[in-house]
Amino acid sequence: MSDLLSIGASGVRAYQTALSTVSENIANTGTAGYTRRTTTLGEVASIGGGIAARTSSNGSGVVVVGIGRSANAYRSQAVRSAGTDLAKTETSIAWMSRIETSLGDNKLGDRLTSFFGAAQTLSADPTSIPARAAMLESAGSAAAAFATTGKALDTATAELDATTSQAVDSLNSLGTALAKINDGIARSQPGSSSAAQLADQRDQVLDQMSTLTDVNTSFDGLGRATVRLGGAAGPAFVVGSDSGQAAYARNDEGAVQFTVTQGGATSTLAPSGGALAGFADGAQRLVAARDGLNAIAKDFTAQVNAVQAQGRDLDGKAGTAMFATGDTPTDISVALTDPRGIAAAGANGSMRDASNLAALQTARSSGGFETRTVNLIAGNAAALQQRTTVADAQSAIRDGAVSALASASGVDLDSEAVDLLRFQQAYQASSRVIQTARDTFQSILEIR
Repeated sequence: MSDLLSIGASGVRAYQTALSTVSENIANTGTAGYTRRTTTLGEVASIGGGIAARTSSNGSGVVVVGIGRSANAYRSQAVRSAGTDLAKTETSIAWMSRIETSLGDNKLGDRLTSFFGAAQTLSADPTSIPARAAMLESAGSAAAAFATTGKALDTATAELDATTSQAVDSLNSLGTALAKINDGIARSQPGSSSAAQLADQRDQVLDQMSTLTDVNTSFDGLGRATVRLGGAAGPAFVVGSDSGQAAYARNDEGAVQFTVTQGGATSTLAPSGGALAGFADGAQRLVAARDGLNAIAKDFTAQVNAVQAQGRDLDGKAGTAMFATGDTPTDISVALTDPRGIAAAGANGSMRDASNLAALQTARSSGGFETRTVNLIAGNAAALQQRTTVADAQSAIRDGAVSALASASGVDLDSEAVDLLRFQQAYQASSRVIQTARDTFQSILEIR
């Protein structure tokens, strides 16, 4: 009779745990990072008067063997890989859009066209003071457009540095968190609810890491993750309960540099995916845009000042520089303050001579300042459009990977409803076994 009570009690305990697991699944339907859990049950057999969980022809009830996770390592890796690619492209797009805004918002090309247009207007009447003043004003607008555009690119570069540093800090925080989770996994009972929770947390951290950089992961028998950054050949970042530290810097050419320090050794990190790779690409494009703008500004001021120097102003004096340059080629200001100082005439020309303004138009054509400015903006815009198309495709790939993982590891309410009913009936049956055993035992006592 005691065996009957024990069997019933084991069923009540086991199916109560199973019902709790199903309830946990239902409660976490749609919860990000939650993996469906299952209760594994085993038969209890009598061995030498004791109770043990194993298969036997003389069963003595049921016992919970463990709480399992419906995890799928291959599909999880597919989600991380797709997320890494998408994060790189989206980050790159963000900074290419910033370059587009910096280059286009100040209407530099229009200001250059206005400047050379004002020079053409002045050539019709080189003695006109209002026309000279208009040309000088347009020169100031062009100079301001160069300066403002250069500052916008510098501001974008400074913000990229700050954002990249924050991303590296986030990566370090995730590494620290994963090391603590690894330690918790090592201390938890395999097959327990706490072990399943820690495994979910581990996978969530790995997912977040993969949006920052491409990660290569491996797992030991306990489920602890070892992480390398930048691919399988990259530096180790998290090993057991130890986490490394990533760092960010720029070299003299403005290129981005990442390093990882782990176990006292520092290694170079070359991310090929994730936001860090996107930042590196954005930094490279910012440098290229700045170099292109500097070249245009340098040639523009040099050639305009050279034309000025070879002509004569309205008072017959040799022309002086129209523009002055500060610390950077785009730090341009108008040095000429008197409209009469515009050297419209040639070296031997009269007051009404405009041959030097014709030389300015020749410099305009040979320098191609407007065309180069348009090409600089258009080249970035074309690359941006291409990246946007790639991002759309990568987003679809990632959505597909997420759906595939959800179908394998997510909670299906229909399946959970079936399990809930099944375990509820088993729980009630086990309770009925206990009640029957008690009634039978009571009847035996009354007979005596």
